[in-house]
Amino acid sequence: MAKSKSSKRWLAEHFDDPYVKQAQQQGLRSRAAFKLQELQDKYALIRPGMTVVDLGAAPGGWCQVARPLVGPGGRVIALDILAMEPLPGVAFILGDFTESEPLRELEQALDGAAVDLVMSDMAPNISGMATVDQAKAMYLAELALEFGRTHLKPGGDFVVKLFQGTDFDSFVLQVRSLFAKVRVIKPKASRPRSKEVYLLARERQVK
Repeated sequence: MAKSKSSKRWLAEHFDDPYVKQAQQQGLRSRAAFKLQELQDKYALIRPGMTVVDLGAAPGGWCQVARPLVGPGGRVIALDILAMEPLPGVAFILGDFTESEPLRELEQALDGAAVDLVMSDMAPNISGMATVDQAKAMYLAELALEFGRTHLKPGGDFVVKLFQGTDFDSFVLQVRSLFAKVRVIKPKASRPRSKEVYLLARERQVK
């Protein structure tokens, strides 16, 4: 019964959500596009000619924001465990980022090029068990950070979705040791009752 009530509440929120309605009106694939657009408006994250990696990309809302911004001289490479309808100019890899083969495919797509921006909107399938879900979410964030540590060029940027809870503070400290500027941001398009926030880390430091 509790699950049914929760599902009904989510559906009601979803269809009444002004960001969902705006996304539909503007031809955007998800309300998440407005989260990235807010970061872009405030911090000018994405610039022409950049190589951008989008982890957890489906259905493609962030790619729709990023692709025009990098322009014809830039690249957007996206990866997700879920299928994504093709987007012009976006290279998509279907696979589970916790497994080695999709990572190899992503590295092959980069072909040795350093990355300017790693974006991760990855989130686990929610089980309803808070401690389990938080552990899975932090694991995905750790994987995204490790990818950034390996592939971001000096001065590159990193954006990752986090959920406030166990290991959140230690992860933020870890990121602070690798980047010059770190901010925790809750975009307006994030639902108020959600523990979701985004960590924006700028200027990858190489010691």
